[in-house]
Amino acid sequence: MKIITDQLGRQVKVPMDPKRILSLVPSQTELLYDLDLTDRIAGITKFCVRPPELVKLKPKIGGTKKFNFDLIDGLKPDLILGNKEENYKEGIEKLAKKYPVWISDILSLEDAFAMMDMLGEMLNASRRARLIRDHIQRLFAALPGHTTPKRALYFIWKEPWMVAAGETFINEMLGLAGFENAAQNFKRYPELQPEEMRNLDPEVILLSSEPYPFKEKHLQPVKDIFPNAQVILVDGEIFSWYGSRLQYAPDYFRKIDQLLS
Repeated sequence: MKIITDQLGRQVKVPMDPKRILSLVPSQTELLYDLDLTDRIAGITKFCVRPPELVKLKPKIGGTKKFNFDLIDGLKPDLILGNKEENYKEGIEKLAKKYPVWISDILSLEDAFAMMDMLGEMLNASRRARLIRDHIQRLFAALPGHTTPKRALYFIWKEPWMVAAGETFINEMLGLAGFENAAQNFKRYPELQPEEMRNLDPEVILLSSEPYPFKEKHLQPVKDIFPNAQVILVDGEIFSWYGSRLQYAPDYFRKIDQLLS
């Protein structure tokens, strides 16, 4: 066994070479596949959808916030990977009484890079993790700067209306995409009334594909609330997944910039 510190500062006893890994986080599941650890993945959540051709072959242990503990016990994991925001505290605490549980906590791109390095070390895949991290770093470093970022609201839910505010990874990604988050002075994911949202004076409204699946039919109702703003649909995975999917973000941000220019 070895002692590994997770991103919450917890000391976790981890096997020297974990063979049965349970991933409770979609973006970290995809990263495991890109680390060439497919054969070690013992189970995933029903929201772990990438890569589609491989995740369909893995046992599903429920959702990210509702675990099937009997299924998990049957899988006999020797390491469980979770996340502070995406998983629920009570479930994680219950699992941690029986299994090594390593938790990520990611609010920034640097946090995401640190997670990649930590998983690489913990899973004896450091070289591959460095290659992925370095590639992503180069892609983000090549993004053009924005001297006058547009004020944007990023919607994650309707009825009630909820947006991504400060102290979120999405807030970080909005900045990297060239936006000023109009809700950055709020915390986390506040519920806002239409008048509150209009008072934030956004120039752009971004309707995310997840967790609420905004679609074309939602554009006009939102335009009615914000008649002076541009309203577009965006890929929520690009803005909220902090694993190897980050490699697709810089090019996607350029396409959004061209769409809004």
